[in-house]
Amino acid sequence: MAYIQGEGRHQGTLFPVVLDDLVPADHVCRVIDAFIDRLKMEQLGFVRAEAADTGRPGYDPRDLLKLYLYGYLHTIRSSRRLEVECRRNVELMWLLGRLYPDHKSIAEFRRMHREAVTAAGAELIQFARSVGLIRGEWVAIDGSKFRAASSARSVLDREALQRYLDQMENADSQQETTIDGSAVSSALEKLRTHPEPEARFMRTADGKVPAYNVQTAVDAEHALIMAHQVSTAGNDNSRLQPMAEAVRVVLGSGTEPINIVADTGYSNGEQAAICEASGLIPHIPAKRSVNSHGDGTLLDRTAFTYQSETDSFRCPAGQTLKRKQLYRRDLTVYYQAQASDCAACRLKPACTQAPQRIVSRNLNEETLDRMHQRATPQVMRLRRSTVEHPFANLKYRIFGHPRFLMRGLGGTHAEISLAVMAYNLKRMVNILGGSVLATKLIPT
Repeated sequence: MAYIQGEGRHQGTLFPVVLDDLVPADHVCRVIDAFIDRLKMEQLGFVRAEAADTGRPGYDPRDLLKLYLYGYLHTIRSSRRLEVECRRNVELMWLLGRLYPDHKSIAEFRRMHREAVTAAGAELIQFARSVGLIRGEWVAIDGSKFRAASSARSVLDREALQRYLDQMENADSQQETTIDGSAVSSALEKLRTHPEPEARFMRTADGKVPAYNVQTAVDAEHALIMAHQVSTAGNDNSRLQPMAEAVRVVLGSGTEPINIVADTGYSNGEQAAICEASGLIPHIPAKRSVNSHGDGTLLDRTAFTYQSETDSFRCPAGQTLKRKQLYRRDLTVYYQAQASDCAACRLKPACTQAPQRIVSRNLNEETLDRMHQRATPQVMRLRRSTVEHPFANLKYRIFGHPRFLMRGLGGTHAEISLAVMAYNLKRMVNILGGSVLATKLIPT
């Protein structure tokens, strides 16, 4: 029995194949094409959005943005790999009209249009709102670490240079210290020319590596990413208010409250109070201090009763802990018992090993209590099912490996903007279908 045979490589055809016949009606390429064609590129900040009357013709930024969106959707982020794909990928031939841009032009486009790419992603979110894919009632926020392009050695060298300069600055006040001016000038020049001055070591599953903290806000209706940011903060404690306000910007200044769900890492009483006043209702488990002394069986802070009329605590034995001092860095007030009271107390062995017991309380304790009460098990399950899945897609379905190619906050933000736009497009195709979405994207 013979095998199934293909066509001969040199066989001519009476009717040549049309590229449009090779791309199905519901293909994602048609969605990308319809979305980019509806954008007002010049208003979004893209350079050469309108062709110049003189000079050598350049590539239309619409074509290069289509190329990048296709690439990120298929885990192709390198400009050199995108250049190769343009010459062998039939889908890209259809999308770009058989254009073959070189890798320098492709890379330069991404470098030049960092803010414009973010603005284009915001336009996609507004379109999603207009067709009912985003409700904005429940929004989950979370952060994840993405490795920086710089190596660990490069960042270590940069930090060593910074420490050396700090030492020289401190030594400058000492008259007997001799400072090598040429060494200081050389260190300053190396710091000035470092390719990635913002990257810092962060704790990840692979240990401490140079990384950035990527933040996302995801709508619970269809898991679309509404807002995103890139931060150099090693934890999420300071990111509640910026991310919640970014959600408010996307949804507009309406009067309807927005429920913000996050994990304990976002527990920040000061920022939670600001969010509550703005109609952004946080549902976050409060991060409480624990009594780490002893073997873990000593009385916890919950055993002490706060008395608001006297701004003091009452201990289980009935004694009063008076306000001692305020730490403004974390807005924590410390209350201390009298040493004589603790010495005579029969509960002291179960309370503290110190001469007297100290209890702390946040200045925004009432806000933390309300926030904690709202973080029910059902709400926290909603958070996990909403915000963790998009990060898995960004890291391993779009990036391929969670490491940036571009350097600095500007470059990393451009990469995340492209990745988020690709994710949202893919998600919308899965919800509506390619042909329906492409039709809705065509301006009426």
